[in-house]
Amino acid sequence: MAREEPFAPAREAAAWACTSCRNNHGDRGNRDSLFRLTKYETVLVLLFLLSLPFSNPWVRGDGVGYYAYARALLIEHRLDFTRDWLAANTSFRMGRTDGQGHILPEQYTAAGHLNNHFSIGPAMLWLPFLITAHSGVLLYDGLGGRVAADGFSKPYVMTMAFATAFYGFLAVFISFRLARKYVPERWAFLATLGIWFGSALPVYMYFNPSWSHALSAFAVAIFLWYWVRTRSARRWTEWIVLGAIGGLMLDVYYPNAVLLLLPLLESIAGYWKSYRALEIERAGRLFLGNVCFAAMLLVTFLPTLITKEVVYGSYLKSGYENLWNWKSPAFFKLCVSADHGLFSWHPILLLAFAGLFCLRKHDRPLGLYLMGVFVALVYTIGCDRDWDGLSSFGNRYFVSITPLFVLGLAASFDWLARAWQERRAAILAASATAVLILWNLGLIFQWGTHLIPPRGAISWRQAAYNQVAVVPERAASTMKAYLTHRTQLMDRIEREDVKQLKARQSEAIE
Repeated sequence: MAREEPFAPAREAAAWACTSCRNNHGDRGNRDSLFRLTKYETVLVLLFLLSLPFSNPWVRGDGVGYYAYARALLIEHRLDFTRDWLAANTSFRMGRTDGQGHILPEQYTAAGHLNNHFSIGPAMLWLPFLITAHSGVLLYDGLGGRVAADGFSKPYVMTMAFATAFYGFLAVFISFRLARKYVPERWAFLATLGIWFGSALPVYMYFNPSWSHALSAFAVAIFLWYWVRTRSARRWTEWIVLGAIGGLMLDVYYPNAVLLLLPLLESIAGYWKSYRALEIERAGRLFLGNVCFAAMLLVTFLPTLITKEVVYGSYLKSGYENLWNWKSPAFFKLCVSADHGLFSWHPILLLAFAGLFCLRKHDRPLGLYLMGVFVALVYTIGCDRDWDGLSSFGNRYFVSITPLFVLGLAASFDWLARAWQERRAAILAASATAVLILWNLGLIFQWGTHLIPPRGAISWRQAAYNQVAVVPERAASTMKAYLTHRTQLMDRIEREDVKQLKARQSEAIE
């Protein structure tokens, strides 16, 4: 028996950056270098490059907490978030500071740190880029320049925004390559476009880049891709790599724990097969792999545990206590409510969910496992007291499973092509995708400019009217302001948000 090389899985994971997945449907060759892109991949890359000017260098809302970890590690060299809290946008400071601009005493934990319950994972992904930016700023200042090396100045925030966009693009690109393993490349491409621009992803990839969601989609995409790639015969070293990716995925976004159902269900099925076939050695190898996976998962989750110990004085305290109602999940509201319902805000995701049933024809275990992951996430988020995401475009909590939606939508299109005449199916699928993307982009415009409220339920009648009568009239001038006078536009949006937030607080008091 050939001796297993201990670092082979790591090399395979790195080599993927230069190699595309095998396509089972004949739309392209077996393997291509990353630098020999197919026509569909070329279009995706060009769309990403053209979209970069929409990246918004803005640290706002929840993003203050996420970015504070990166700035604290890079600039403060300790978990001190005071300057971040004081420099935050107005709506973030509301309820955290008093009238004189001092941080309220109740904002501090028993360990004496500011109550930053946000995860450290996004900072871990940003830091390689921010370290480069920081080095450049220090070099520039050393040559006589005058740029504040404080983590707040433009080089840092712009770097963070572009890094988020890059990770978001990797999420959709990996999802595309994964989908084309099961369906023809044209359907994978159309599904990728549909989810990229027809879901909440654009808001958190471009407009609010300091939030965790686009980064979470990247982490999930890498985890899902590597799990699929190695599931046929995973060695113990590959279990270690999968555990490392899984730990990072949890560092970025805690609800991603539902993705751990994939190796769990796979392992249960493996143990059952071993039991029925009386293959003790096979079960032993699987058990060793599970142990390696769990150990590495814990190791890569240590950054989160350590920060919780520092901030809260306990490894097991997350800062999200008393927010969960495990007995009464808001299943129906979460899916179809006007208050950021998943399918009501993004109808294309309903087609994607239905496609997970179709995926079973290509890979039955995969389709069943992914449906289980989706249901588990709906249950988990539905138990959250703030299941609607508060200030959220659509239901932002589901941006993480972008790869699942791409796979599902691609499978839906493939089913349509098989059930109907392919040319008609292509016209219908492309037309429906275009309409749903335009609807979503119009809704993003309304949400961003407060034509519809960012918090709470919206009026669909008003939203539909705005789509037809208001958005086309204002879109050109607002986009021009966004590209040429962005700071003033963002200030105006922030003032409007504060005004609406104060109005909601006044209504609640009354």
